[in-house]
Amino acid sequence: MAVLPIRIMGDPVLHSPADPVSEITDEIRGLVADMFETMDAAPGVGLAAPQVGVGLRIYTYSYQDDDGQPWRGVILNPELWMRPPVPGAPDPDDESEGCLSFPGERFALRRSDEVLVTGIDLDGEPVRIQVDGWRARIMQHEFDHLDGILYVDRLDDGDWKTVQKIARKRGWGRAGASWTPGVDDLEG
Repeated sequence: MAVLPIRIMGDPVLHSPADPVSEITDEIRGLVADMFETMDAAPGVGLAAPQVGVGLRIYTYSYQDDDGQPWRGVILNPELWMRPPVPGAPDPDDESEGCLSFPGERFALRRSDEVLVTGIDLDGEPVRIQVDGWRARIMQHEFDHLDGILYVDRLDDGDWKTVQKIARKRGWGRAGASWTPGVDDLEG
């Protein structure tokens, strides 16, 4: 297994819809193992294949709830259903999120509080996950990556301007920009 470089916001693979996985091969299994290692090294709670430069509909997730119970898995070719988010401004204390493709920053973003995700696992078996709260946020965030959407793309105008300033200052708004967890210093 290997820690892979994570693509940063300007890389074209992050802004294009990913292709479905047509066959589960040893190469796909190796990619998923590397994604778990990269996600853990970052550390993160989710990682989509486009974030490591692979335009396929795959994401991993890992989260420990308030009781310390682990929740970890992979979904290939996911489909997402969600309840509409409650209207209004997001609460910066309870609804802030970050992204490994825009590292070191967090912004408030309103998301649906409940989702249903279906897809398949690495054995080709059906996966059905119905979750709420933080787990629902993780599912929506990673699913967005598969459609070429970064969470910063969903921010209001004021936060979007801040994102643009940060990206310019750090040189992140270009193709090929990446960082490797445990190797690169991200201080800008």
